[in-house]
This record gives sequence, C-alpha cells and structure tokens, in this order.
Amino acid sequence: MQPAATSTFAAAIAPPPQQLSLDASDEFETLDAASYCPTELLGTFTLLMAGHGRCVSAAMMLGDREYAMWQLARAHTLADDALRLVAVRLFTYFDDPRGWGLSLQR
Repeated sequence: MQPAATSTFAAAIAPPPQQLSLDASDEFETLDAASYCPTELLGTFTLLMAGHGRCVSAAMMLGDREYAMWQLARAHTLADDALRLVAVRLFTYFDDPRGWGLSLQR
C-alpha cells in the first residue's frame, strides 16, 4: 500500500474520537466490592429449614429482602446450631444494601 492509502484506511476503520464504545464492559463502573448470595449456601439453608418443617423459597429469598430477613430470623428461633451458622453467613449478603435497589450516594 502507498502511505496515503494506509492513512486513509486507518482513518476509515478508527472510531470517531468522541464516540462512546458500544461494548458495555468499557463503560462499566464497579461498586466497591459487589457481592452475590452464594447459591450453595442458600440451598443448604432451605434444606435445613425444610428439615424443621419450614418451607423456604430460594427465589423469594433472592427477590424480596423482607422475606429473606424474616426467614433468617426464623432460623435463629430453632434449636439447630448448624442452621444458625448458615443463617449468620447468609445475613451478611441479605443485609448488604447494594443489592436491594437502594440509591447509592456518590
């Protein structure tokens, strides 16, 4: 290629300088430390609660914070140390306001 053709080709494939990227990951802003509820731990919780005759919906636990906190509180009323330990570990995820639609002040 000739030098003029090379610069024309480079200009044709380069994005305009002010144009934002179409790749969503390029403009992604991370929170301090996003945390997700570990599904295995949630599954363990629902099975332990079922062992005490308490039906717990994992989907509702993930979608309704009030329901999740109520179920965790119920777990503490039962005489089961393993269940209480799992409930305490889950509490750290469900007590985190970042995952519940609260506006973050920056």
